[in-house]
Amino acid sequence: METYKNLKIIGTSHISIDSVNEVESIILSVKPDIVAIELDKLRFYSLSSKGKKVSIKDIYKIGIKGFLFNLIGAWIEKQLGKIVNVKPGSEMIKAIESARKVNARVALIDQDIRITLKKLSKQLTWKEKFTFVNDIFKGIFSKERIKIDLRKVPDKKLINILIKKLRDDYPTLYKVLIEERNLVLAKNLNKLMTTNKSIVAVIGAGHEEEVLRIIKNGNK
Repeated sequence: METYKNLKIIGTSHISIDSVNEVESIILSVKPDIVAIELDKLRFYSLSSKGKKVSIKDIYKIGIKGFLFNLIGAWIEKQLGKIVNVKPGSEMIKAIESARKVNARVALIDQDIRITLKKLSKQLTWKEKFTFVNDIFKGIFSKERIKIDLRKVPDKKLINILIKKLRDDYPTLYKVLIEERNLVLAKNLNKLMTTNKSIVAVIGAGHEEEVLRIIKNGNK
């Protein structure tokens, strides 16, 4: 967890039981005024079973590539979650539940997922598509593996290695999924900070370091 002024940031893994426990423990002990979570309205309602998920009807809005990327990403995350018996997004659900227990306001600070997926559909290059297919085959047949304990949040060194690989191999994915959303998350958190209320933010560990740096540098 990182602390800056009236903000505490918890960097999580979306399928880690350690993240679920950490989120609950910190929110219940800190009792913040606001719990900010890395969700938009669509994913919030989808996660809490109060609304629909991105469906095939959304293709005309977000594009076929964005739709397929979301479908594949959700499937992979679900399969990994089964390995550790943790439903993807469980730490976000726990954050919402814990916020209600301490009467904290829940703030949704992420960009609308339909905007993100539409950008992917428009900007994803053929080179990145071929690299993706190649990486799948390499993942199936290669003996080289990066050992990751899915129950825990990867350490910062490993996170930086993975982010660098994403930036080098998939510049569009990095730009749309990481870089641009870091700016959105930082901007929304900075706006909440101006209220001078105590805030606990729950965001993916891959965003934590850069979002905090942007906030400290005045959203630059």
